[in-house]
Amino acid sequence: QVQLVESGGGSVQAGGSLRLSCAASASTYRRNCMAWFRQATGKEREGVAAISSAGSTSYADSVKGRFTISKNNAKNTLYLQMNSLKPDDTAMYYCAAGGGWCGLGTLLYNYWGQGTQVTVSS
Repeated sequence: QVQLVESGGGSVQAGGSLRLSCAASASTYRRNCMAWFRQATGKEREGVAAISSAGSTSYADSVKGRFTISKNNAKNTLYLQMNSLKPDDTAMYYCAAGGGWCGLGTLLYNYWGQGTQVTVSS
């Protein structure tokens, strides 16, 4: 059964940190690529960070140096450490998994979680 469950969202002041988690079912976790996306109100969903099964990572320019994507294979869990948060980071954050090329495009991913809200106040 494909399952992705995000947690860790919340409200934080600018400059603060949050760590998002995504618990995956075993079959989903074995997909070649897992990623974080976000969607702000009135905007399109955008890729934030991706990580391949081999551990290669990629990031959107807007989060480079501030966000870190990682995985814990023993727990089938994906993480997103977010530091130096800005009000522009406010969005619903989604975990995704896919079996093809590992990138930041939404069409690369077949499986999606329900999302966790992140709100950053100035």
